[in-house]
Amino acid sequence: MMSADQLNSHLMELELDDDGRIKRTGNVTTATTHIITVVVGAGVLALSWAMAQLGWILGITSMFIFSSISVFTYGLMADCYRFPDPINGKRNYTYMQAVKVYLGGNMHMVCGSILYAKLAGITVGYTITSSISLAAVEKIVCVHRKGHEVDCSSSLNPYTVGFGILQMFLSQIPNFHELTWLSTIAAITSFGYVFIAIALCLSRLISGKWAPTSITGIKVGPELSLEDKVMRMCSSMGNIALACTYATVIYDIMDTLKSHPPENQQMKRVNVIGVTAMTMIFLLCSCLGYAAFGDHTPGNIFVAFYEPYWLVALGDIFVVIHVVGAYQVLGQPFFRFIEMSASTKWPKSSFINKEHPISLGNATIDLNLFRLIWRTIFVIFATTVAMAMPFFNQFLSLLGAVGFGPLVVIFPIQMHIAQNHIRKLSLKWCLLQCLNCIFLLVSLAATVASVHEISQNLHKYKIFAYKQ
Repeated sequence: MMSADQLNSHLMELELDDDGRIKRTGNVTTATTHIITVVVGAGVLALSWAMAQLGWILGITSMFIFSSISVFTYGLMADCYRFPDPINGKRNYTYMQAVKVYLGGNMHMVCGSILYAKLAGITVGYTITSSISLAAVEKIVCVHRKGHEVDCSSSLNPYTVGFGILQMFLSQIPNFHELTWLSTIAAITSFGYVFIAIALCLSRLISGKWAPTSITGIKVGPELSLEDKVMRMCSSMGNIALACTYATVIYDIMDTLKSHPPENQQMKRVNVIGVTAMTMIFLLCSCLGYAAFGDHTPGNIFVAFYEPYWLVALGDIFVVIHVVGAYQVLGQPFFRFIEMSASTKWPKSSFINKEHPISLGNATIDLNLFRLIWRTIFVIFATTVAMAMPFFNQFLSLLGAVGFGPLVVIFPIQMHIAQNHIRKLSLKWCLLQCLNCIFLLVSLAATVASVHEISQNLHKYKIFAYKQ
């Protein structure tokens, strides 16, 4: 017979994991669902345009290469979830924490700069996406009622400002865990619009409306110089890279997995299943879209459709609902980082740290002046940038280019080298560093191409006056 103390101790052991936290219950199925939810997003809508620039051979090959390298490096990341031993070591709860313990403080700062710059940039990308989709709904309804002869184009500015105002209010939600309902809705709608896009492309092909395509993509000619062709191809790599990226949340997902079998073994299975499903969805979207529209494939595949107007409008509305939630899901970690940094630097400042409870009927809201002012200023800044440069696929390409090389390839490989004490100039070390160099060059090329295309569009369109 166990004593009361022994019984309580035994129950505690049953309910807690090795780090003292409540026992995790996640498994391969739940983790795979999380990954697919993360990668199925607005970036998928730009993949048809990417395929049109690259052509059938390079386009499909690129997707398989990016997917394959993702499986490999995400597997390395899985082994680095614990330090120093991948099975019995101490857990790393975030990507940056893993970089810090394996690579040191300097690399931790570099990683943080890239990571949070990307998160900040994503909020601009989502603002652009929402305004384009809202304007598309207005245009679809106008064309349905008045016909294609009437000019139904409209300014994106009112929609951009409206989205920004909504995000000002949502950004005042202080804690990430309070956003679960928003994240769930965003995940559901993301699947909705992706499958609507696939269905629309498929129905166009079934009806016999195939467009001329090429194994090398859009041809160089009077309307496209060789330089612009190369730039578009590099920019397309950024679009594919963005769609394949979930490095920023991989440790959040791993932190939901039960301890047995070991988390790294489970996560490697999850990566294979998740990336395989992801690649199938990407190929469906990109191939069907390119086959349907050929050289005239738009940056956002929804822009090409007008009928059935209710289904196209529903898809665009789903996009807006998704980015409303995704903006906060990805923006909140950035907000929290700035606020924690300010609190650490000025721990005695009441402006930064004091919460002011405000009663609204039966509810009480904690108002923090620093959070109110700083988050509002950031949302205004992101909204202004989106109004000035509402270029959907170019901006998404820039985000993919900035993030993929360092976050998905370079840091995981360097952590793997440090964890396994791989000797410098050994064959394995040289091969891994070659892989680093290749994807660093790909990221740099995609970044240059994206900036070049954004610059071209700024000269082509009047700032703050873009219409769709």
